[in-house]
Amino acid sequence: MTLRTEVSDAVTRGGVRIAKFHTPEIIIGRGSLAEVPRAASGLGVRRLMIVSDLKVMGTPWYPELADRLRSSGLQVYSFTGVSPNPRAPEISAALEHYEAARCEGIVALGGGSVIDAAKGVAILAANGGHILEYEGIDRARRPLPPLVAAPTTAGSGSDVSQFCIINDVDRRTKVTIIGRGLVPDVSVIDPRLLATMPPEVVAQSGMDAITHCIEAFASVAHSRLTDTVALSAIATAWLCIERLVDDPTNPDAGLDMAYAALEAGMAFTNAILGATHAMSHPVGGLCDAPHGAINAVLLPHVIRFNAELDPQPYVDLAAAVGVPEAGSPYATADRFAASVAALAERVGLPGSLAPLGVREEHFEILTANAMADACMTTNPRQPVAADVARIYREAL
Repeated sequence: MTLRTEVSDAVTRGGVRIAKFHTPEIIIGRGSLAEVPRAASGLGVRRLMIVSDLKVMGTPWYPELADRLRSSGLQVYSFTGVSPNPRAPEISAALEHYEAARCEGIVALGGGSVIDAAKGVAILAANGGHILEYEGIDRARRPLPPLVAAPTTAGSGSDVSQFCIINDVDRRTKVTIIGRGLVPDVSVIDPRLLATMPPEVVAQSGMDAITHCIEAFASVAHSRLTDTVALSAIATAWLCIERLVDDPTNPDAGLDMAYAALEAGMAFTNAILGATHAMSHPVGGLCDAPHGAINAVLLPHVIRFNAELDPQPYVDLAAAVGVPEAGSPYATADRFAASVAALAERVGLPGSLAPLGVREEHFEILTANAMADACMTTNPRQPVAADVARIYREAL
């Protein structure tokens, strides 16, 4: 295997590439949910809002967390009205609760949607306005209030990332908000929380993590640091995703996937992503379909598109997960794409966009929104609109 050795980070000073690598404080291990009160107190928070959703409310984790926070002398309020693919109006409603309670910080307990919603509340609490005004890069200028993230899924990476994805219900697409200030202050990763995930959520979130590895590794903003964690993460996720889908209560598989999702998140928040996510966001906004399932459908097609320009990243990724080389780098990249599709099928995800609600008449709006998505800028091959429309058509 010939790993790429060049550093292609987006920052250049004096002709020299500078690799930046940003992470929050990370607390990981079984039982680590007990560390949330100490983390919040350490950030100076005394009045906080738990942001969560109704599904998490029905698990043991919400009452455990709330009890621990109150037992530590913290004043606890809550907002649990977050939907999958969180909507802009939900962010505004959560902000009203936050301000009415005079909160000083946020604890997010949930999957990527909940953590993104919490980030949205934090943006508005510090900067005001409407959440959709912050679409793009570094639009939120003022420091955000303290944020502690406790993920209940393994895959979104939102607990360590500078991304916030919000559904624009009027435009029927997702908007991408990016900024270093969006990285939570502390990520508390307790693998026990994964035991209450339904198998389909394990599959969706796991394929999301694998997509993060692949897109970060191929990104034009990759660095040696992001390459290292991306390769480690995909090797682990590839081995444990099926075990965890078969039994979400498997503690060893849960711990492995928690670490893989963490490393994948560290990779993509620093290397950014690519065309798979740029094309997935509009589908999620239009069809309200699960993000990880959309990624799993689009990813093999994007791999093949990118490999026409440079197959080497996918050769390296194939080696990391044990996919044997074919007759040429291009053939190996194609074999890797087929292996990704086969893995998604084995964990029960759809093989095309049609079951997720996409129809041919959607291609024009999906293509326009994908071309405008911030994730497209770091894709290793820059597509034109006709390329994006063709990939959607092939994936249908």
